[in-house]
Amino acid sequence: MTSVRNFALIGAAGYIAPRHMQAIQDTGGRLVAAMDLHDCVGRLDSYFPDARFFTEYERFDRHIEKLRRQEEADRVHFISVCSPNYLHDAHVRLALRTGASAICEKPLVVSPWNIDALQELESESKGRVYNVLQLRLLPSLIALKKQIAETSASGKADICLSYITRRGAWYQVSWKGQKEKSGGVAMNIGIHFFDLLLWLFGEPEHSEVHLNEPTKMSGLLRLEKANIRWFLSTDVNDLPNSVKEQGGYAHRSMTYDGQEIEFSKGFTDLHTRVYEDILAGGGFGLADAKPAIKLAHAISNTPASVGSGLRHPFLIDSPVPQRIVA
Repeated sequence: MTSVRNFALIGAAGYIAPRHMQAIQDTGGRLVAAMDLHDCVGRLDSYFPDARFFTEYERFDRHIEKLRRQEEADRVHFISVCSPNYLHDAHVRLALRTGASAICEKPLVVSPWNIDALQELESESKGRVYNVLQLRLLPSLIALKKQIAETSASGKADICLSYITRRGAWYQVSWKGQKEKSGGVAMNIGIHFFDLLLWLFGEPEHSEVHLNEPTKMSGLLRLEKANIRWFLSTDVNDLPNSVKEQGGYAHRSMTYDGQEIEFSKGFTDLHTRVYEDILAGGGFGLADAKPAIKLAHAISNTPASVGSGLRHPFLIDSPVPQRIVA
């Protein structure tokens, strides 16, 4: 492979795209093509003003295919996928079909069975599929994983995880508010955290959903090494007063046996670390992504077993039912 990696980007106008542009730039890559249905992509000027831009997927596809047939130095080596969740599968397939590797935002797919098909396609392709699971690269959480591995205590840890991020009225109107396109709250904003919990505490044993609404969910989750109470919300009314008084819009909290774990800092450069890891021969692939996809999908499609009017689900002390997570 040429020393300079060529990238293409799908979803250039989206919220997360600049972090991928920054990561490509930071790792010495070259963005040669970008695509989005919307043309508000002036952000490209700050990173790769010479990148070809397309608003039609078919013309973008044709361009990538044309580059594939040229010299090695010209072809696309990676396609970064920042499109809506329900399109990730199709756009990852484009990368594999053109001999490129895919670096896909979360969730990799909305339905877990699509990963099986992608694994088959990957085995037939020159490319690989990587998922952006950046929390696994946060130093404080790497240290916590090491601490858990070295702990010989026989009991399970008591974990409380809360993630509240304010979203306006637009959210429910957009694809993000449509469960069939985003996967719902558990998949869209919860997937990184479910992946983190599985990575830290092992396989799922039992699960219970206490609250299942379009803007918020909560439940209990029993893993090999932890019992977890979790709460996810896009409702501004769920933000702590201290956050709202300071003009904040997001609250992340995870306690480990009552002790707060710091994981709210250091988010901004994690995409660069993800790209560095991939280019160094690492990266998180389909097998890494699958457990959390399965868990989030099962949770998202589980009816609430406790009244939906509960304001603070962490106060629930009901036992976890004996039900294995699919």
